[in-house]
Amino acid sequence: MQYQELADEIVAGVGGKDNIISVMHCATRLRFKLKNSQIAHTTALKNNPGVIMVVESGGQYQVVIGNQVAEVYRALTSRHALDNQSDLADNAAALGLFGRFIDLVSGIFTPFIGVMIATGIIKGLLALALVVGVMDANSGSYKVLFVASDGLFYFLPILLGYSAGKKFGGNPFVSMAIAAALVHPVILEVLQQQQQGKSLTFLGVPLDVLNYSASVIPIIFAAWVSSLLERWIHPRSPSAVRNFTTPLCCLIITVPLTFLAIGPAATWLSRMLAEGYLAIYSLSPMIAGAVMGAIWQVCVIFGLHWGLVPIMLNNLANFGHDTLLPLLLPAVLGQAGATLGIFLRTREAKLKAVAGSAFTASIFGITEPAVYGVTLPRRRPFIFGCIGGAVGAAILGYWHTTIYSFGFPSVFTFIQVVPNSGIDASVLAAFAGAALALLFACVMTYLFGLSEPLPEAPSEPAATPTTLTQRESVVSPMAGDVIPLEHVNDETFASGLLGKGAAILPQQGRVVSPVNGVVSSMFRTGHAIGLTSALGAEVLIHVGLDTVKLEGRYFRPQVQNDRPVKVGDVLLEFDLEAIKAAGYDLTTPVLVSNSDEFIDVLTLSRAAVSEGAPLLAVLK
Repeated sequence: MQYQELADEIVAGVGGKDNIISVMHCATRLRFKLKNSQIAHTTALKNNPGVIMVVESGGQYQVVIGNQVAEVYRALTSRHALDNQSDLADNAAALGLFGRFIDLVSGIFTPFIGVMIATGIIKGLLALALVVGVMDANSGSYKVLFVASDGLFYFLPILLGYSAGKKFGGNPFVSMAIAAALVHPVILEVLQQQQQGKSLTFLGVPLDVLNYSASVIPIIFAAWVSSLLERWIHPRSPSAVRNFTTPLCCLIITVPLTFLAIGPAATWLSRMLAEGYLAIYSLSPMIAGAVMGAIWQVCVIFGLHWGLVPIMLNNLANFGHDTLLPLLLPAVLGQAGATLGIFLRTREAKLKAVAGSAFTASIFGITEPAVYGVTLPRRRPFIFGCIGGAVGAAILGYWHTTIYSFGFPSVFTFIQVVPNSGIDASVLAAFAGAALALLFACVMTYLFGLSEPLPEAPSEPAATPTTLTQRESVVSPMAGDVIPLEHVNDETFASGLLGKGAAILPQQGRVVSPVNGVVSSMFRTGHAIGLTSALGAEVLIHVGLDTVKLEGRYFRPQVQNDRPVKVGDVLLEFDLEAIKAAGYDLTTPVLVSNSDEFIDVLTLSRAAVSEGAPLLAVLK
């Protein structure tokens, strides 16, 4: 039920079912294609306790959930009957060229990326088993586990045929049939005949057959061509027979065309891509490592990391190994180290719990909870993580650390960089670079990443308080008329979903601090600010309703994240009249977003208040 409730809130937050074109998920995110992202309630989603972050990138509206994303996705699709197919043709005009490329790559590879990572881990474990001598390569046990690890990669064109067919809007089983033809055993026999000097033709045209096992690019192009043919043939075929005539025409045209032209051309392109990457990497592996280690997490934030997946797979297909993926391991462990530093440093119970779980997820390659929930909002820890990633990846680049099976960077990468010949300097460099990234980010974050004072030695317990209940006052951050929260013209605020509190209709254009504490989040658009008080109350001040759509116009933030503030310090100035003229409701909710951690949050005033007058009482 908890996942179903969250799924329903997310559907409402993205503008309702009618605004959703398609939805899919990866390891941590729901990836929506929306008809109109402007009507989505982005701020409400970001403030939803079940949502880590909302990101718009590559034409996708991405709602970051974390490790429970699969359960939320199942709840969402089971109730709302949403399709995960993305119609590239209908939405291409809405995206730029680069956005279309990222959307295409993520749509093709996301459905089976988890299985590919699993097979890569098995292959790494087998390599380690050979090195330490617990398995023989000629044993039946080894061969069974080897085909379990290698089968998916060998027949990768078939999986790509299915996902690419769906992505291009064609019949995915037709593109799977094309892919099956590319890896059919007869083609390997023809290839052997060619190598023995026997030439073959197709209808008089010389046939140059290649080995398409484990290839990536040829089937993607073939699926695209097939989808174009299908869209042209299907409406022109008689309705009584089109269910088989359309696949018949697509197969009889696309399969020969793939062997004669598409396959050789795409194979040449894939080789040029692999050789081009190798040439760039060879210029300075150390610099390449530093750059990738520094920017990888930035790419993940915007969903741009999918653009590198075809390069990694293409390297494995052409060379049997890849040097790009190992460079990303220190970047991941750098964020893990920054998260660990916050866990060790903070005395705030909620942040410590979030950092602890995020650290565990990070070492297994899932960094979104750490980045969005812990390091990025505090900026310096995120930067320390990126610097640690750059330094660690430079070490891996210098020693040419190489991976021999596909995966995403995590602790499992250590076994995937072990060659069959045994542990060498490149493997030791992977451990050294990753450890340096983690330790650097952890130490720097612990010392300089938070505005909290360093933990002090335990002191004598204070005298027993005279009452069992502590009370903290939250004063009014602005002058204006108090409005009960349930009367706010926004269901998310009015329902109390984001926390208890009150709302104010402001009389002047500035916001002052209602508590003594720290600025925990100044929103990019300046329309809202989050504070953490001395007693741990998380106070959210949201100036106006839907004012996020102003994209920062008319708002002038006066403080930055992590800055300590006292009651009355000016936090934000805004042009009250200009916002009114733009047609926005200036009702300003003032909430304690972690109300469930307290006994109660009471509203102290129901009439007009002046700046600094008592507004809320937080009982603990």
